[in-house]
Formats: sequence, C-alpha cells, structure tokens
Amino acid sequence: MITRLTPQDTAFYRLESSSNPIHIGSLAIVRNTDPDDSAGVPILDYDRLVDLVESRLALVPRYRRKVREIPLSLGRPVWVEDSRFDITYHIRRSALPGPGTEEQLHDLIARLASHPLDPTRPLWEMYLIERLSDGRCAIFTKSHSALVDGDAALEIGHVILDAGPAPRELAADSWIAPREPGDIELLLGALAHIAAQPRKALEVARDASADAFAVLETASKAVESAVSAALAVVTGAPHSPLNTPTSRNRRFTVVRTELENYRTIRKRFGCSINDAILAVVTGALRSWLLSRGEALTESATLRAVVPMSVYVEGTNGNRAQSGSEVSSFLIDLPVGEPNPVIRLSHIAHATEFHGRQWRGVRARTLVHLAGFAPASLHAMSVRAASTFAEHTFNLVITNAPGPQTPMYIGGARMLEMYPVSPLLRNQASSIGITSYDGRVFYGLNADRDAMADIGVLAAAVRDSMEEMLGACV
Repeated sequence: MITRLTPQDTAFYRLESSSNPIHIGSLAIVRNTDPDDSAGVPILDYDRLVDLVESRLALVPRYRRKVREIPLSLGRPVWVEDSRFDITYHIRRSALPGPGTEEQLHDLIARLASHPLDPTRPLWEMYLIERLSDGRCAIFTKSHSALVDGDAALEIGHVILDAGPAPRELAADSWIAPREPGDIELLLGALAHIAAQPRKALEVARDASADAFAVLETASKAVESAVSAALAVVTGAPHSPLNTPTSRNRRFTVVRTELENYRTIRKRFGCSINDAILAVVTGALRSWLLSRGEALTESATLRAVVPMSVYVEGTNGNRAQSGSEVSSFLIDLPVGEPNPVIRLSHIAHATEFHGRQWRGVRARTLVHLAGFAPASLHAMSVRAASTFAEHTFNLVITNAPGPQTPMYIGGARMLEMYPVSPLLRNQASSIGITSYDGRVFYGLNADRDAMADIGVLAAAVRDSMEEMLGACV
C-alpha cells in the first residue's frame, strides 16, 4: 500500500536534524516480578514483548511502513510497506548495572532520546530496559512525529496496554511482506497524481527547478523576513535562557506528584486541574530562573505553548459524537509574581480566555483515546505547538490525561509513565506531563549543554507544589 505523506507529515519528516531529533518518546516503568514468586521470574521478557508488539501491529499499520522519496522530487514522499521489516531491529534490549538506579535509567533515556531514527526503516524503536531495582523494568518507545498523528496513526504504546494482567486476544495478523515499489513505479505514480491534480504541478516545479524560481524565492524570503521582524516586535517571546541553539545531546529527569494535590488546589481556588498544574510549573520556573541569577520584576513572564484537548461540537450540538481536536495557545506564565495564589489567578483567567480562541489539530479518534493514549496526545500536542513561529514562545508544556486505573503490558503492571517530548528548534527544554492511576508524572527533557541544571528545575517542581498546598490552608 502506497500513501502520500500529508504536508504536515512531510514538514516533520524534513525538520529532522542531528541536533533536533523530532520523535515522541514514552517511558513506562513496570513491576516485572510477582511479589509472591520467591524466584523472581520476570513476567515480561524480551521474547514476550516481541510477541506482544507483533500481535498488535495490525492496529498501527503505519509502524510497518517506511518513507520513500519520489525521484526527481516530483511530489511529497510516500509511505510504503517495508519489504524487509524486521521487528527485532525495532525492539531492542538493554540492561542497567543491576540493581539499576533511577539516575542510571534517566542517563540511558537521555542517550537514546539523542539519537535520530533510521530514515531507511519504519520510524520507531522500542527498548526493554532490564535490571531496574525492586524487580522492575522499563519500556522506552520513540516514534517520529511524522508517524503519529492521532488519527491515521496512533502511538504504539497505546495498543500494547491492557486493562488487566491477561493480554486481550486479537485476530491473527495475516500480514506478509510485500514487494516494494521501484523508483520508476513511484515516479509514474507521482506523474499520474500531478496529471489528476494540475495545481500540484507548480508546487512540484518549484521544488524541482530552483534556478527557474530563484528570483521568486529571493523575493519570497525577503517578504518573509520583513514579516517575521515585524511580528517579533509585536509578539516576540521574552528573553530567556530557555531559548538557545541546542546540541544533539540530551538530559532527562522526572518528577512524581499526587493527583489528589491538584484536586485540593482546584477545590480551594475554583480552577481547573490544568490551571493548577500550570501554576506549579510556573512556580518551578520562577525558582529555577532565580537560581540562575536572573533578575525578575513582578511583571516578568515566560511565554509557553500549552496544547490542550477541546471538544468540537457538531451541527446537532452533540459533543460526544462530534469528535475532538488538540489545540494550542500561547500563555504568559507570571514567573515574576512572588505570590502563588496571584500566579494561579493570572493563569486561570488566561486559560479561560484562550479556551475560546484556539488553533487545533484534527483528531477524529480523540474522544476514544482520551485517558488511554497519552503518548498519542503528546504527539498531537507537539504538532499543534509547531504551528507557532519559533520566536513567539520560550518553551512547550504538554499535558495529556492518562488512565486512572492500573494498566498492564504483557501481564506486567505499569507503575509509572513519563512523556519524553522533543525539543523544537532553539528550545533548551520541554516539559511533558501525564496523569496515571492517581499520580501526575513529569518528564523533563533538555539540552545537555544548555540545561546542566535540569535537576534544579525538577526539585523546584516539588517545592512549588508544597508552596501551592501551603496556600490552600
């Protein structure tokens, strides 16, 4: 099966660079031994994980497809079935020096997150990381942002989760590796597509004939630069150490908090859970900036892209049947405000206002995913965030709800789940947040050189939570 990448898929695919891998990561920690088993036999081993994923690939068919460019650049790239698909290439095994510590695990995740995916194969990898302390193991997945759109393609972590220890049974997968199309076949298909849609010819000619369009291209860039300069004056983000050229290396750390604490804040101040989370993040960013010696006036802000899910009502007003979108808006986080209650008030008013003025990424399946596919929602959030010009924000904060009951992977109970969101261009850090089974988990991904003090920010999240809870008394 050959399908053309959408314009946004193509943009993400070509956005990849050595210093900016554009893949969505997800880290799951699972209890891998039965407390009643004195022998400590692992519940989930490599072979069982391979079998589980292989049995679920029919639910995410794009995970067997790779990207092929069209010869002579006659059109957007296409997805084609990988005739040499080898699941053992994509699912890998690693182990920490046992018993592995959290610091060792986070260092490994940072290294894995630093490496781009192989563009000659389907754009995903999964790692079984063994020998964590206390009979645990970890599963780290990374999927290219071009691969996961929440509609035609979900993130693979969604389909390997089960609501109970017994994996659900699916119909046998009859997939057989097909013959891959040759370059001539792809070229003829592109020509037929152009013939059927003549308006595409100008787009193709522009890509293929740079010389012929050199004057037009130069003029276009001049106009674009002028517009960008004007917008920077009006909507440019505040100066921040969060915006700097990045290296290819990453740091990663996590924070665990209790969902009940955010409910306490919501009840006390009449805000939303999302507002409470943003207030905690704002307090943490304030402390981190002060630790760096940044001068903060009371009016100082950081501008964040904050994706959120919203319902889209159909013509009959039935929200449950009309689908949903992930939208993003820019919000100024009041990091200069010393009073946590006033910080929360500013945020609550801003989110209420922006909730009515948003830009969205369509997701017809989101109603069915909410609470069960946080990695897919994070992927869609990054897509929504990418619609903003680079200079208009300081960082991206994604917050996706997860299930509030225990989930299992191959019979092993998942204890924790953390998003590992990519860094967009000149973004030193990203903050991904997921709620699961009564807790809220933060994944802090950062550039290794620009954010050597990412641990300070993690500690500040915990301190900011205590400050907010103190204000509830």
